[in-house]
Amino acid sequence: MTDKLKVPKAMQSVFDTVAGIIDEFCQKHLNEEYSHVSQELAAALCRKRPSPLAKGKPEQWACACVYVIGSANFLHDKSQTPHLPLGRLCELFGIGKSTATTKARSIEQMMGISYLDPRWTLPSKLEGNPLVWMLNVNGFAVDIRTAPLELQEEAFQRGLIPFVPGKKK
Repeated sequence: MTDKLKVPKAMQSVFDTVAGIIDEFCQKHLNEEYSHVSQELAAALCRKRPSPLAKGKPEQWACACVYVIGSANFLHDKSQTPHLPLGRLCELFGIGKSTATTKARSIEQMMGISYLDPRWTLPSKLEGNPLVWMLNVNGFAVDIRTAPLELQEEAFQRGLIPFVPGKKK
């Protein structure tokens, strides 16, 4: 288990239930990436004090987590693979769209999640997400992909970027 999936003991059973629902849904309708990142979000919510997942139905929270990750990664966009309209996602979970949207919005506000959020971007979409690569260098916004390799390596060592783009083949 990665650190991103660790939760307090008091929330472990809730997390296991929500994560199981997420995984089953994503394996059937989406993919492993959506499953993993959505479970990371559920774990982050379990670590909140007090955790919103302590109250409410696990199915609703599972749906809301996938909804938020799907929204941040444009799951609803027909040009994306996989593609699933968010209303259909709610139907497949058996959760009302209004309920899912309300819970999803509360998660987005609580966690500060928006479109293209680098913290919640699917690994396969990181390279194409411009927000991942924009860094403040001496007061200027710089796309680190265009910077010298030494700066890219330093940014990676500081944990500012997920990998060194100049070394990727």
